[in-house]
Amino acid sequence: MPTTVRRSTRTLPLAPLGPENPLPALLPLDEAHTLEESERAALPPQMARQVGYGPLRTVLPTRVLDGYGRRRAPATLETVVLENDRLRVTVQPGLGGRIASLFHKPTGRELLYVNPVFQPADFALNGAWYSGGVEWNIGATGHTTLSCAPLHAARVPAPGGDGAMVRLWEWERLRDTPFQVDLWLPDESDFLYVGVRIRNPHHRTVPVYWWSNIAVPEEETTRVLVPAEETWYFAYERRLRRIPVPEWQGADLTYPLHSRFPADYFYEVPDGARRWIASLDEKGQGLVQTSTDLLRGRKLFVWGAGPGGRRWQQWLTEPGTPGYAEIQAGLARTQLEHVPLEAGGEFSWLEAYGPLAADPAAVHGADWARARSHTGKRLEAALPRTTVDAAYTAWLSCADTEPEGEWLATGSGWGALEVERGGFALPGTPFPAATLGAAQQPWLHLLRTGTLPGSAGDQPPGPTLVAGEWRELLESAHPAQGSSGSELDYHLGVAQWHAGDRSQAVRSWERSLGHPGGRGPTWPALRCLAVADRQDGHPARAAERYLAAVRDARARLDAATPAGRAALGALAREAVEALLDAGRPDDAAEVLDGLPDAEAQRGRCRLLRARVLLARGETAAARAVFDGDFEVEDLREGEEVLNAAWEALTDDPLPARYDFRMRP
Repeated sequence: MPTTVRRSTRTLPLAPLGPENPLPALLPLDEAHTLEESERAALPPQMARQVGYGPLRTVLPTRVLDGYGRRRAPATLETVVLENDRLRVTVQPGLGGRIASLFHKPTGRELLYVNPVFQPADFALNGAWYSGGVEWNIGATGHTTLSCAPLHAARVPAPGGDGAMVRLWEWERLRDTPFQVDLWLPDESDFLYVGVRIRNPHHRTVPVYWWSNIAVPEEETTRVLVPAEETWYFAYERRLRRIPVPEWQGADLTYPLHSRFPADYFYEVPDGARRWIASLDEKGQGLVQTSTDLLRGRKLFVWGAGPGGRRWQQWLTEPGTPGYAEIQAGLARTQLEHVPLEAGGEFSWLEAYGPLAADPAAVHGADWARARSHTGKRLEAALPRTTVDAAYTAWLSCADTEPEGEWLATGSGWGALEVERGGFALPGTPFPAATLGAAQQPWLHLLRTGTLPGSAGDQPPGPTLVAGEWRELLESAHPAQGSSGSELDYHLGVAQWHAGDRSQAVRSWERSLGHPGGRGPTWPALRCLAVADRQDGHPARAAERYLAAVRDARARLDAATPAGRAALGALAREAVEALLDAGRPDDAAEVLDGLPDAEAQRGRCRLLRARVLLARGETAAARAVFDGDFEVEDLREGEEVLNAAWEALTDDPLPARYDFRMRP
């Protein structure tokens, strides 16, 4: 059959994403992939430089997604299906452009781990993420802020006239870099080709991060093979160590379930060697991924066989579902690194995904050199390296081709806003003005008139743009007609904070509070000042400001609207943490008591209630909260607050339902 591209749907149990958190993310969510300076100093020079290059101060201008729950109901997702006579590829453009399924028709095998549910969890840089399939991680160390966001998608003629390819593209907002992912199936090919391009349209160098993250089925006999004899081992103790492959400390760690705890293995693929990684079962069958040489890194992530890793696997799907591991490919050797992309430059490469069958005796034999050599030869027979290089060259000639006809899906309007501001020419990835939406309108108004419209008083302020060019516009802007200027100063403070100019940010927020005649809300600036106080070691002042912010927000926000309710809940959760730090559990209890019932019943608030009770000496009541069997919907990867609270309550063993520990 000729290659076809069509729209389709996928129906599955789904937990809705819920509203965005309206509070600006002044601090990054806890990121597990960090190193102490002493650890970094011991690394090879290039790796050490890239580990220390371009760390995130915040995840601004994106907003945190933490409004999801754990109640799932059947729902339909829009998909795009790319198919030839050998493969059927299902893509979810509305959820990060992820490949949800890669089905090999001749063998009837699904090559990926396909999650039977959509269950957000707190793994992305900005919160919500979900497991399964192939995801495109761009921006900074961690899962992309686009994990649960829509991408643009359209048909483009494939290289060599082999029908159509699917182009996915968006504007990555952490680094302000447009990117594209082109998917196509050559006629009668067993391999999906993926062309990727990241562009830097600015007059400055930008840090770039990319890892293609591939979820594969995990069984006792699954082995991951890669052309390497060493790997950089990183676990949640936050140490990076070079260890041998395959065996270390008496275990063959190329089998995912031989690891006890969750861990990353970043393989040292020798210079000049072909870049590939494969996950093969007891029959020597499974998935292989290979690429052109620019995509140098290869990685295995495992949850491990311990109780914490098993609990996370259950948390991300439903009981009875098989587990998964992740094989990955990236621009650097490890995920702790960012790579500089020069002004006006671009990175591009080609990846290929497909089935591989090898001799199981060789794949699972004790001779690692033979296992990887044999697997590499089977890959070369199935898809020669020269074929991949030629496909990349052919694709480059199509990378600028404009999309055809009606688009398959539409992403955000942020790219259109940046093109309007910067006048960028980005052939092949259009960001037309028609995609501008309500979120972009205030900033478009600022760009064109020099004034920034305010938000309704019973709703939280809209998101803040923080790039240097937008900050300059805010610095020279005037208050909109009828506005006191307090909201303008609030947004300016957020942009200054993001830039690292914290003293100026504090001045802007203080000025926001002091506008003469201002009768608008004070809670947005008070909350920002409270965050600054906590960072600067002033817990008592932070507590006072948080309490004042909560009281002002209660008087002004409309709790009947999703945004108002989300703001009240998020503000209360932060305030309770600050009040507990300041030794004021009674005030913390008052904040929780004032929440709308839907927010008060969320797992995070129930956990906070237990901590408040514990701080007040009401141990039995705090234990009763845990005995009530709650779930913290937005539990963060690596977060240890559940076991810490439990250990403060009792010497009893931690119940399995609360055991998410990712380290010994």
